[in-house]
Amino acid sequence: MKIRKIFNNNVILLTDDNGNEMIVMGKGIGYNKHNSDVIDFSQVEKKFVVEKATSDKLMSLIGEIPTEHLELSNEIIEYAEQQLALKFSDNIYITLTDHISFALRRFPEGIIVKNALLWEIKKFYAAEYEVALNALHIIEQKTGIKLPEDEAGSIALHFVNAQQRGQDMKQTYQMTKIVNDLANIVKYHFGIKLDESSINYSRFLTHLRYFAYRILHDELIPEERDSLYDHVKHKYPESYACARKIRNYLEINYEKKTTNEEMVYFMIHIHRVTNREHDLAEE
Repeated sequence: MKIRKIFNNNVILLTDDNGNEMIVMGKGIGYNKHNSDVIDFSQVEKKFVVEKATSDKLMSLIGEIPTEHLELSNEIIEYAEQQLALKFSDNIYITLTDHISFALRRFPEGIIVKNALLWEIKKFYAAEYEVALNALHIIEQKTGIKLPEDEAGSIALHFVNAQQRGQDMKQTYQMTKIVNDLANIVKYHFGIKLDESSINYSRFLTHLRYFAYRILHDELIPEERDSLYDHVKHKYPESYACARKIRNYLEINYEKKTTNEEMVYFMIHIHRVTNREHDLAEE
């Protein structure tokens, strides 16, 4: 592959004969090089093989921010993927890099943005949040800037967002709000404090997260001919009453109609997470 554009000594854009592009990073990889030169891949430390739309946006971003911010973001992404044992969508290289760079540039100006969903993020995305807290330590070590805890919440949401097919951040915020509101409906309907350390609570949160994603993307479980809806409704009448409140909430606030099949899963999870005798029997 040949050099198409040199951003600096450490970041360059390559292209092959078919027009496919790759952004590569490596210490001194662009030193004394020129456009159309062939690169030595033994010097490549990191490569971004991304779709053209993402590549264009990333190139534009690289031209606007310090290279150190790109390298810092890349280090954090690699660390997060390792700790969370997953692969993020390419879009995170744009969104997280842009966010971190902006946060670092506005901090000396005293501009600190509060994260309105910090409590919910800490509660519902505990693993991502813990990694994000460590990301703040990485940032401090590299830049000397100690960003506030609110930034850990924002970084955690970027990790969550990058697991959901690279959806936009607005939908990730919506998902978090939906999960929080539905959990509160269950808690207040039964007038109990849910055991957040239980395996049933963990299962319930996982179900809520996937459900919130499905409802925002109109991918609800379809109706089935041999549905268990009537059977489960009569077996768990209190869970059914609670699930109806959830159905009403979604219709009023999001104009989304919940299928009976989704209601079946809600009733089962609600029963599990609120029935203490059932929990004790499983332990």
